[in-house]
Amino acid sequence: MSSSIITVPDADPDGPDEPTAVAVSGARWTQRGNAVLWLAIPLIVIAVLCFVAPLLPLPDPNEQNLRNTQEPPVFAGGDWAHPLGTDKLGRDLLSRMLHGGQLTFLIGLAGAFVAVVPGALIGLFAGFKRGKVDAVVSQLVSAQLALPFVLVALPIIVAQGQSVWVLLLVLGLTGWAPCARVVRAEAMSIRERPFILSLRAAGVSGMQIMFRHVLPNLAAVIVVLATLQIGTAILIESALSFLGLGVVDPDVSWGSILASGQDILKQAWWVSAIPGVAITIVVLLVNLLGDAMLIRYDPRKRQF
Repeated sequence: MSSSIITVPDADPDGPDEPTAVAVSGARWTQRGNAVLWLAIPLIVIAVLCFVAPLLPLPDPNEQNLRNTQEPPVFAGGDWAHPLGTDKLGRDLLSRMLHGGQLTFLIGLAGAFVAVVPGALIGLFAGFKRGKVDAVVSQLVSAQLALPFVLVALPIIVAQGQSVWVLLLVLGLTGWAPCARVVRAEAMSIRERPFILSLRAAGVSGMQIMFRHVLPNLAAVIVVLATLQIGTAILIESALSFLGLGVVDPDVSWGSILASGQDILKQAWWVSAIPGVAITIVVLLVNLLGDAMLIRYDPRKRQF
């Protein structure tokens, strides 16, 4: 009578260690959360400084002093009476930068709102309804994206005049199409998922499915789009103000400050350089924050 011994192979020491993999994925998730936090903190600090500017002991941003024109900032040999120098009319640049930051941030936020909200709703209807609605929206989006921005902005500004409200109208008319295209693609993907098909089979109406189930699943994408659109709105306002088509006196924005120094770049470079650097930093932080949020909240971008 023979006996056989069944041996169980030892666990592969090189095999995957599940707890370790979970720990690594959790560490990566924490790092992404820290990235969002560290990018949001400087933006919040800059915004708070701008919005509390009226409470700070600063001169009026539009107060002119022709005896102190084009004074350099402290780091270029100036004095602490005007830490960032003055412009060609003797106005304090520090005061103008902080007060102008209020309007710049408001234009960025409002510009994102007027572009993302209609764009998201149009994209949601097109992606969920499909058919003729989707065909019409797709053609409109393609036509809008084919038009150069200047050809859309110039006729509106010339016809309606220069104001913040006209600028927001331009931002809305030129910004909805990219948002609609992204949301449409996401809505088309979500409408084919099993839970949506189950709701259809259960007799739930299309409007209820769209707003109670599809739209919440698009929330992360819409938030990321809105974050990125803030930077785009700030850049557009700066470009239009530089061309003399944006914010005009007595309103102050970083774009208008930059534009006011374009004719004295050789004599007082800091008048344009300081708001230019501020715009670059804020837009860069906003875009990096949007990318970090996309990686954190979009499952397709996660790498575990």
